[in-house]
Amino acid sequence: MTEKTQQIAELITPPLASLGLVVEGIELLTSPGGALLRVYIDFPADRDPELPPVGIDECETASREISAQMDVAGPITSNYTLEVSTPGIDRPLFNAEQFGRFVGESAKVTLRLPVEGRRRFTGVITGVDGDTLNFEIDGKSFAVHAGNVDKARIAPDWVALGLAPAKDASGRDNRPGKGPSRGKAAGKGTRKSNSKSSHPLQSLDTADAGADVEIE
Repeated sequence: MTEKTQQIAELITPPLASLGLVVEGIELLTSPGGALLRVYIDFPADRDPELPPVGIDECETASREISAQMDVAGPITSNYTLEVSTPGIDRPLFNAEQFGRFVGESAKVTLRLPVEGRRRFTGVITGVDGDTLNFEIDGKSFAVHAGNVDKARIAPDWVALGLAPAKDASGRDNRPGKGPSRGKAAGKGTRKSNSKSSHPLQSLDTADAGADVEIE
């Protein structure tokens, strides 16, 4: 976390906590035309998992609160777009505590500095020891310091979740009833589904696994 995102986190964490929400992480992306401030929110980790997850209503409420705080004391002086989002299935990981919550899951990681010749890798999180993150990559142990992580996110098994086709050795869809029938030619096609609604000040996009709100 940079000095500026740390300032933003300290500013918005208390008011969001009063709404029963936690800040999972903050990304600040700058460009000549302005900045993008992306805030990931969630309910506390100890919340009853049977209750509904964070949705668009919570994102809208959090967006209004964050905007109010940033207007008064925010450290961003240029134009910026605020995006409030749930982490989603392929959630980003920002610190050692979050890695510890997902031991046994695969994560895609980019390091600031290479370790053993690796700067980007995908491995199974096997444990967290203080600031040391332990992984298994191709059957071998691999450890990195949490401070050396530039970006990281969970790498879900989309096939197991039913969100991607299983493929056989030839590359064909191996799900029952999806492969080519014997004696018939197999066709090929794609279909894209997207659902989006808009508002003069807000854009709500629910096409991905999480919910997000943008305010410009």
